[in-house]
Amino acid sequence: MVNLLDVPLTTFTDARLEAYELTAFVDHSTPGQNNRVSDTAPIDVVVDHHSVDDVSATYVDSRPAVGATATILTEYVDEFDVPLDDRLATALLFGIRRETLEFMRGVTPSEYAAAQFLQPHADVGTPRRLSDSTFTPSTLDAIGRAVARRTVRGACLVSTVGCTSERDALPQAADHLLDPEGVDTAIVFGIAGDAIQFSARTRDPSVHVGRRLGGWFDDVGNAGGHGHMAGGRIPLGLFASLDTAEELIGLTEAIVTERLFEAMNGAIPPRGA
Repeated sequence: MVNLLDVPLTTFTDARLEAYELTAFVDHSTPGQNNRVSDTAPIDVVVDHHSVDDVSATYVDSRPAVGATATILTEYVDEFDVPLDDRLATALLFGIRRETLEFMRGVTPSEYAAAQFLQPHADVGTPRRLSDSTFTPSTLDAIGRAVARRTVRGACLVSTVGCTSERDALPQAADHLLDPEGVDTAIVFGIAGDAIQFSARTRDPSVHVGRRLGGWFDDVGNAGGHGHMAGGRIPLGLFASLDTAEELIGLTEAIVTERLFEAMNGAIPPRGA
């Protein structure tokens, strides 16, 4: 989407954050949880369609009854008469479609109303091209490895893609691995660059995956998220000096898999874990 819509981006740094008067979090809410913002950084604005807990921001718009944060932003555009060009309309429309898995997950009447408002202004061919190109060959290979290497215990599934250059393959694999019968929670991890990255999805209302993962991985990395959707990152540290990808996978796969299952089973993290 960034390439097709020519969206200008800049690399995040602490110095860049300090250069601005206001900081806004969109579709996430807590500094230091599944992001590289310092956990002491002041946040001025939070806009999220998930429940937010213990967030100290000047303005918080949290709407768990809405299916996508892009829906909330579309309402802002409409209510405040923000100029709506085709690029903005297309980006918001794609955001709604992607978050709801093409209007199949968590969709509400608000998403349909927002799409109806955006459609006349959007280049409708672009979201279609973006949806059609969701799987690069590398992403498809990574999802295939996740399917083949899955382990299921009870209603929880954990899998790994091994080493990958496609960070986005992890949430996409987690989305698809939530589909098998009897599975309520799916977590997929992989080695990307200098860290182990993981992505989690659940439809079990009794499980808050953000809190579960945060409790088990905050001591060794960065983890957190929302009730039904979360992620995290564990730096490889000394493991990064290993010679081959096979050695990395062999040393990390069993350890991370067991810790993920323990987290999802609600076990209390051992001290120093």
